Amino acid sequence: MTDNNFNALGLSSGLLDNLASLGYHTMTPIQAQSLPVILSGKDVIAQGKTGSGKTAAFGLGLLNALDVKKFRIQALVLCPTRELADQVAKEIRRLARGIHNIKVLTLCGGMPFGPQLGSLEHGAHIIVGTPGRIEEHIRKRSLVLQSLNTFVLDEADRMLDMGFQSTLEAIMEQMPSQRQTLLFSATFPDEIETIAQQYLQQPVRVEVESVHAEHIIEQRVYRVSDYQHRLKALKLLLLDSQYDSAVVFCNTKRETQDLADELKSAGFSVQALHGDLDQKQRDQVLVRFVNKSVSIIVATDVAARGLDIEALDTVINYQIARELDVHVHRIGRTGRAGNAGMAYTLVSDKEQYKLELLEAHLQQTIEVSKLPNDSILKQSPSQPEMATLQIDGGKKQKVRAGDILGALTANGDIKGADIGKIQIYDQSAYVAVRRSIAKEALDMLGNGKIKGRSFRARHIRG
Repeated sequence: MTDNNFNALGLSSGLLDNLASLGYHTMTPIQAQSLPVILSGKDVIAQGKTGSGKTAAFGLGLLNALDVKKFRIQALVLCPTRELADQVAKEIRRLARGIHNIKVLTLCGGMPFGPQLGSLEHGAHIIVGTPGRIEEHIRKRSLVLQSLNTFVLDEADRMLDMGFQSTLEAIMEQMPSQRQTLLFSATFPDEIETIAQQYLQQPVRVEVESVHAEHIIEQRVYRVSDYQHRLKALKLLLLDSQYDSAVVFCNTKRETQDLADELKSAGFSVQALHGDLDQKQRDQVLVRFVNKSVSIIVATDVAARGLDIEALDTVINYQIARELDVHVHRIGRTGRAGNAGMAYTLVSDKEQYKLELLEAHLQQTIEVSKLPNDSILKQSPSQPEMATLQIDGGKKQKVRAGDILGALTANGDIKGADIGKIQIYDQSAYVAVRRSIAKEALDMLGNGKIKGRSFRARHIRG
C-alpha cells in the first residue's frame, strides 16, 4: 500500500470496489493532494487543469459523505457550461456505481424547464448544473438547498470570465452556512480570492504543477508576418499534419467564426465553436467532432472549456492566449492520458515578448520551426471517414444505442465495423457511420423501425 493508492484513503467499500473495477488504483497528483483534505471535511481551493483527475477528486469526496437513505439534495456541483456539466455528471454516476439508489440530476440552461421541474419533484441526492439555470430554479423555489452539505465550484475562473459572479453569490446566499465548499480553478484571479474570503472557511490550498512534459507534448513555434501569412501558415500546418482531429484556438468570437469560414471555403472539414452559437448548434458541433465526422474545430477558450476529446492529435494556437495559464490549458488538450500530442503556435514579431513570457512560464524553450513548403497547398484537405446521422428520438422515447445498432445491421448489408459512436440525448440520438455507407444507413433508419416505431432521421452537415 502506498500513499497515492486509493485504498489508503478510508473510502467506503462500495466506492473502493467500483474504483478497482474501473481500473483506478493510483491517484493523480491533484487527487493525492486534495482527497485526504476533502475527506476530512475541510474547505478546499484547488488548482487543476482539465484532464488532471479533479472530477474524481471532488466526486469521491461528495459521494463518500452522502447519506443515501436521506433522499434530499446533499451536494451541488456548478459548472460553467452544459458540456462540462454533462461530463461531470457522467463521471459521478460512474464513480457511484458501487452504491445503490443514488440519483444524480443535471440542471442546465438551453434545455426545457418543464421536464426539470418534474425531475426535481421526484427528488435527487446530487445536482450538477450551470449557474443561470440553478439560480432560476432557486428563484422559482423549485430547488431548495437547505439540506446541502457539499458545494463544488468547478472551473470557477471560467464562470467568472463568463460574467457569473453575481449569480454565484446569489446561489451561495441560499445555502446553509455550515457546509463544505470545494473550489476548483485553473487560475486564481482576484475575484476568486474575493469569493474564497467571503464564502469559504479556512480553506486548504492545493496547487498541482501544470507544466507538461516535453516528451508527451511536442511544442513548436512558427514565425508569421501578417494576417495573410498567418492564415497561409495555418493551412500549411493542417495540410502537413497527419491528424484525425485538431483544435485551432483563437482569442475572440469574431476571429473564430471568420477563420472557420476561411478554412471551410478552402475545403477543410471544420466547424466553429464560440459563445454566439445556440445550444443546439453547440451540441451538433461537439457531437460531429467526437464522432470524427468533422476534423477541425476552431474555438474560443471559453467555448472549449470542458471539451474532453479522447486522442486529440493536434492543437494549434492561431495566437498566443492572452493569459499564460490559459495557453497551458490549450496545449494540455492534446497528449491526454499519456498519449503523444502536437501543439503548434503562430507568433509574429510583435508577439515575441509573449513567447518569451510563455517560455519562462513553462520553464522550457520552444523550438522555432520552418513552415512546410508552399507546394503542399496544391493538395486537397483530407476528409473525415465518418458521417453523423441524427434520429428524432432519444431517452424520453426509450431509444437505446443497441436499438439503433440493431436497426442498422438488421439485414446484414451494414456491418458493425461501419458504425461508430452512438450518443443518446433526451429527445434525439446521433450515430456515426462510415461516409461511404451514409446514404444507405439513412435510408434504413428513415424507412425502417427502431423498437417498433418510425423515427425521422437526417444527415447532419455543416
